[in-house]
Amino acid sequence: MKQENEKTRYSDTELQEFKEIILEKLRIAKEELNNLASSLSSPNANGTDDTAGTYKTLEDGSATLEKESINQLAARQKKFIEQLEAALVRIQNKTYGICRETGKLIQKERLRAVPHTTLSMEAKMKQY
Repeated sequence: MKQENEKTRYSDTELQEFKEIILEKLRIAKEELNNLASSLSSPNANGTDDTAGTYKTLEDGSATLEKESINQLAARQKKFIEQLEAALVRIQNKTYGICRETGKLIQKERLRAVPHTTLSMEAKMKQY
């Protein structure tokens, strides 16, 4: 049973605070994604074209592994950006900070640390 003073959503002022946190994280995430994309598109930055042929095969393998790793990081970064953008939509809808499992408010400390989360700690712990 809910107590009368128990909040069911965050105030517009609180939502604005979270929006600012998310916008800053979004700016940084997009910047990092652009850096990853530019490192993928730039040809061999180490300039090993003049190295002896015996090392060429090792270099090719290393470059391929590095590209795969950068692609994985870029994919993770894209997903993070999508999650942050979804959080902005929830702010606009005034549903931000409400746990999708329990329906309770997610603690502010958790939202400040993981602003794109949709689960309270209570719900997150049940997953394990």
